[in-house]
Formats: sequence, C-alpha cells, structure tokens
Amino acid sequence: MYTFLMKLIEREFYLEKLKSVTGTPDIKVITGVRRSGKSKLMDAFIEWIKETDNNANIIHINYNLFEFDSIKTASALNSYVEERYLSKKNNFLLIDEVQLCSDFEKVINSFHASEKYDIYITGSNAFLLSSDLATLFTGRVFQVLVFPFSFYEYQKYFATSNIEEAFDSFVKEGGMAGSFVYKSPEEKYSYIKDVFNTLITRDIVQKYKIKNELLLNKLNDFMLDNISSEVSVRKIADTLTSNQEKTNDKTIGSYLNYLCNAYAFYKVRRYDIRGKKYLASQDKYYLADHSFHYAILGTKNMDYGRVYENMVCIELLRRGYEVYTGVLYKKEIDFVAIKQSEKIYIQVSDDISSPETFEREVSPLLSIKDAYPKVLIARTRHEKYLHEGISIINIADFLLNKE
Repeated sequence: MYTFLMKLIEREFYLEKLKSVTGTPDIKVITGVRRSGKSKLMDAFIEWIKETDNNANIIHINYNLFEFDSIKTASALNSYVEERYLSKKNNFLLIDEVQLCSDFEKVINSFHASEKYDIYITGSNAFLLSSDLATLFTGRVFQVLVFPFSFYEYQKYFATSNIEEAFDSFVKEGGMAGSFVYKSPEEKYSYIKDVFNTLITRDIVQKYKIKNELLLNKLNDFMLDNISSEVSVRKIADTLTSNQEKTNDKTIGSYLNYLCNAYAFYKVRRYDIRGKKYLASQDKYYLADHSFHYAILGTKNMDYGRVYENMVCIELLRRGYEVYTGVLYKKEIDFVAIKQSEKIYIQVSDDISSPETFEREVSPLLSIKDAYPKVLIARTRHEKYLHEGISIINIADFLLNKE
C-alpha cells in the first residue's frame, strides 16, 4: 500500500474552538474554502474525543468514501445512525461532506430535535454557506470557519528556524497545505489552480446553475488581478463590457456574492473614521489564500505590497476581527480591525526604508486623534519599535503573533 507523504500538524486554533463547544446543543458546522483542511480537522477532533471520553460512542460518516455510498438519502442516513445509537453513551455524530446526502437538512434537524446526539458536520463550501445555515437548520448553529494554513502553521509544518527564509517561501507558496507534497513550483501551482478552478466550475456553477461560465471566469481573473484594490460593481461591469463581454451591475453583483459565499474572496467595506459610519462606495476584496493569485495569473510583476496587505487581512479575519478599510480626511487607512471593545488602525507596506515612503505610510495614522493602537506592518526584518506612538512591526513577526 502506498502512503502519501503528507505531514499532519495539529491545528490548535480550530481544535480548541471545537473542544470549547463539546456537549452543547448547537449544530457545529465546519466551513471554509475548498481544501482548507476541514476533514482533517474533524479527524483530529475525533482522536481527541477517543483520548478524553471513555464513554463516547462515535458515529462518523465520511461521504468521500465509497463505503457510505448506500446511505446518501435522508431515510438511509437516519436508519444508519439510529441503529448505532447507544442510550447509555455520549453519542457523537460527525458527518463529512454532508451535502452529498439528499435532503440532509431534514435528517440533521431531526437528530438535533431528538437531543440524543452531539452533532458536527462539514460540507462543500458552496453548499453549506454562512448565509444558508439559519435557513437550513432549525437549531442554533456554531460555525467554525477554517482558513488555509497561516504563516504560523506553515512554519510549524516545515519546522524551519529561519523565520525570514520561511516567510519568503510562504509569500510564494501560500497556505494550501495540499500543495506542500509537490516538489516544484509548477506542480504546486498546478494543484492550487485545480483547486480554484474546481471551486468555480463545480461548486459555484452547480450551486447557482450559472449559464455564462465564461463571464464568471473573466470576473474571477479581474478580481485576482485586483486584490487589495478598491473596486465597484459598476466599474467591473464597465471594464468587462469594454472587453466585449456584455454584462450589467446586477449580474456582476450576484457573481461577486457567489465568490464570497464560497469563501474564495472576502469583502471588506469602507469605514469613515471621523463620521463613524460605513460608506456605500467602493469596497476591497481579498483572496482566501494569496497563492491563488500566482497559480492562475503567474508570478511576473509581483506587487508585494498588495500581497502583504492580503496576508494581513486574512490573518486578522482568522483571529476573529471585523475588518474594514478606513477613510479619514480623504486619507486611506488599510485596515480598521475591531473585536468587541478593541480597535486597531493598521497600515501595510512592502518597503519603508526610504523616508518618503515611511512618511507616506505613517501620515494617515498620525492624523487619527483617538487613543486606539496604531500599527504599521512592513517587511522591516527588525524587532518592533515605536515612532510617535505608532508601532512598527515586521510582517513575519505579526503573522507569527510575536509582536
């Protein structure tokens, strides 16, 4: 038997979330972009249950495996699970790729109503959307959103002690762990490109019954080429129309929502810092993993500043912040990150070694007069230091949470 050389690391951040809700009546839903490690997370959680609960009865169904092909209807799934229920045990029900069972929501709601099972499910990103969960399930849902590998996890996976070299590699390779087993950059990017194309052609097209797949692909290329840039639905529609692809605002707006619903992109709204209100104009969109950009569009003319901005945005979302792009006196602040009573103003840059660039980056932060922390993240390769109250942090240290 051939064993793949894929190395596994414990994803403590997500595992701790699952542990914290063990035994609650919620339906726990593990979601995230395709191939971000949802099934492996569930496997690790099952091992933790086995190690910590001697009274556990684990019912695990993985619809990726052919052995479960005969129970892909609601009634068959119901019979399979009920036959394995043990009344004097702690019954854990864990289902991978639940959307492959027809009418899955009916049987999951029935299991939840019976109050006999601690329920955990994963599903295809396009078929188990955040926006759908409240409609699909009658019980309370606890969502665990799984991102591709962070830089911390990447560095842990490759066990390298040279942080700056590891960061250089991470910038180019990204966090799609399935690509790590391939040796050459071409093979890695081929894998990543296939993942992204499957996300669009199989998941989104199938879910929303899209007829104009060419338009979706052209929109996708436009968005990949404009990560970290302000865009509007009208601007995109006008651009694509000028390129002989006739479309309109409504269609583009719908397609953008589909891409965000599938966790391919994350939309960041604009926030007026002085007026303390959200702005309805142009938004920014960030990729779930920056490697998609390279895999599909190539690595020529790399704009490291925009890639770094994308990396910081995803890291903030991973850490549970609400993220906005800030506007103050017509000056742009890359991110306003909010978590409960905490607020942080953040600028992201590639190289701040020249006085002109440094001044340009700190100027918007210095114009903010409230007492919340202000941070400039850049590739400094130095330890954190302060400039007029602004923390200057090396991006590798920020991503490792060492700042």
